[in-house]
Amino acid sequence: MQDDLIQRVTSNPKYQELKSKRSRIGWWLTWSMMVVYYGFILLVAYDKPFLETKIGSGVTTYGMPMGIGVLVFTIIITIIYVRRANGEFDDLTQEVVKGALK
Repeated sequence: MQDDLIQRVTSNPKYQELKSKRSRIGWWLTWSMMVVYYGFILLVAYDKPFLETKIGSGVTTYGMPMGIGVLVFTIIITIIYVRRANGEFDDLTQEVVKGALK
């Protein structure tokens, strides 16, 4: 019985669509986060004078808003994934479940 259920789920076109979409967005978000994070780390490692440069006459340097930008970017891509997961992915999952229980 369990093998039959697994076969029905994996052969469902909606399951294949869900798997494809979830994988695509997961890789896109992963690579974008890696570019932003490692780009910042490479700046820290190889261009400290740029990050130490003050913006205007105050005490804020370029590194401070860039570091905050990395954190904000992380929050934004998390929100993107959560919205897709709670909307489109949940709808596809429900369709797969309905198809498997028939």
